[in-house]
Amino acid sequence: MKIMSGFMLAVLALFSAQTAQAADEISLFNGTGEATAYIAVDDGLTIYTWNGKPVAYLDPVQSGGFNIYGFNGYHLGWFSDGVVWDHNGDAACSVKERQGTTQFEPFKSFKEFKPFKSFKEFAPYKPTLSNSFGTQPCSLLLARGAS
Repeated sequence: MKIMSGFMLAVLALFSAQTAQAADEISLFNGTGEATAYIAVDDGLTIYTWNGKPVAYLDPVQSGGFNIYGFNGYHLGWFSDGVVWDHNGDAACSVKERQGTTQFEPFKSFKEFKPFKSFKEFAPYKPTLSNSFGTQPCSLLLARGAS
């Protein structure tokens, strides 16, 4: 599945800001359109799996976008333009607006308590980004950040 690009980036930035203000949660979908995780905006930009486990958080980058760190301190990837990018530059998951079609979002489980954040490892250089989903599932990429 290819990721939408071009004109959609500007629309996505505006829509994501409105969605964050309205719902305080941004759903993330894997390459098949299944709701896999979500970003709790009002909870320190924490990423939770759909079953409520806190696995990572967003750390702003001065040049724009965010680094994604696991609570164990591992750098997992980047979140920019509504997409979670892995270390190979491939998409692992994205917001609904970047995919076109997604599956129905099931009910979310209650949020578990967040663990303490470990010391962050240095973020690697960001690779050239592809326009498609990679082979690494979103759930596996984010699970690497659980402590």
